[in-house]
Amino acid sequence: MKPLTTRMARRHAIQTAGAIIALPALDSLGFRRCVAATAATTPAKRLVFLGFGWGVTEDEWYPKSTDAGSGYTLPPLLEPLAAHKADVSVVQGLWNRYTGNGHYGSTFWLTGANEYGEPGKSFFNSISVDQVAARALGTDTRFESLSLDCGEAANGSGHGPGLSLSWDSRGKPVGGPRNPVEAFHRLFAKETTPIEQQQAMLRQRRSILDNALENARDLGRALGTTDRDKLDEYLQGIRDLEIRLSRDEKWIGATRPEPPLDEPKPGLAGREEIALMYDVIVAALQTDSTRVLTYRQPVTTLLTSLGLKTEAHTMSHYHGRPGDVVESSRQRDLTQSTLLAGLLDRLKATKEPDGSTLFDHTTLVYGSNIRTGHSLDNCPTLIAGRGAGVKLGENIVVPKGTPLCNAWLTLLQGSGVAAESFGDSTGPLSAIIT
Repeated sequence: MKPLTTRMARRHAIQTAGAIIALPALDSLGFRRCVAATAATTPAKRLVFLGFGWGVTEDEWYPKSTDAGSGYTLPPLLEPLAAHKADVSVVQGLWNRYTGNGHYGSTFWLTGANEYGEPGKSFFNSISVDQVAARALGTDTRFESLSLDCGEAANGSGHGPGLSLSWDSRGKPVGGPRNPVEAFHRLFAKETTPIEQQQAMLRQRRSILDNALENARDLGRALGTTDRDKLDEYLQGIRDLEIRLSRDEKWIGATRPEPPLDEPKPGLAGREEIALMYDVIVAALQTDSTRVLTYRQPVTTLLTSLGLKTEAHTMSHYHGRPGDVVESSRQRDLTQSTLLAGLLDRLKATKEPDGSTLFDHTTLVYGSNIRTGHSLDNCPTLIAGRGAGVKLGENIVVPKGTPLCNAWLTLLQGSGVAAESFGDSTGPLSAIIT
């Protein structure tokens, strides 16, 4: 066998069992189960995070901060939620303290990470709140979580890396379906591959990962400290794949549920796409396919579907712009509120096996990391659903600069997730606790 140093010089990827698993760029190498829900004593807790880019028309979206409590007047752009006012709380004053780049849109909304939080890296992110929840709430479902996207470029902000709201333990984006058709097939498509063939494929993948781990550890003995850190991250990725394979193995042969909706038509965009994705989200919860979901909904195609010609980035800087830009921003917000009201209708109408509703056991967050333009303070935040036991029906105003992660920590704990902290949290958000 050739000396390790010689092998290192040639190995920029680990090749094993006929497959190649690419290594990270290392300085030392020359680089600087789902089945239909059944009756249960207590229905499961669920968490849903709906994110939108570009912020809101703040003058008409936020209730007056001086009008706190349950008797507040619903602002014009939230009026479509009037029928649900008693079941939705607006939370004002939250922000992600380390996020200073208005072009990163949704990237840090659910993580609260510091972009420059790791020395030597130009970009850093950490695990998102949905993925923390999924570890606890997703153990008995076919999909631990489901990260839905809209396929629009760049985070709903026009710039920035990654498209997902969800980020794994390594700070890498979690991919997922990018339209309602893909989401429907991920959840409900019937498996046609014979069970024996599925098992053989899993065995092959396990063998590949086992060999990759062995070779990577061998390689790691000759690496410097910096490269060992990179390799550790790579190894964590392999361990995550092993966990995923174990989940897949558990669900081999399990019949997928009959979908409670028709297969969506392809090619829909904007308003119709969002409405259909909301239907798919309800179906995923109803069939207990997953209990944790995120959805980064589109804005650019939403504007187009409304017959509005304003470009999304221009719209987000509506202050001082012509009236048509302001009107586009208003129409966007009104339409999003109307679609959200429809989703809440469906959650309230969908029964659990014990006679309660999905709304009774689901916590839904609707919001953005951006207030408006490049302003990142007072993140737009709506909370609905009774799953986490938080206050509903109120305009809740917290001290300016309160970490958004305090809200995420509170929702985790209220949903039964054992978490003492999250992101840059300083503790639970007492203002939303009943």
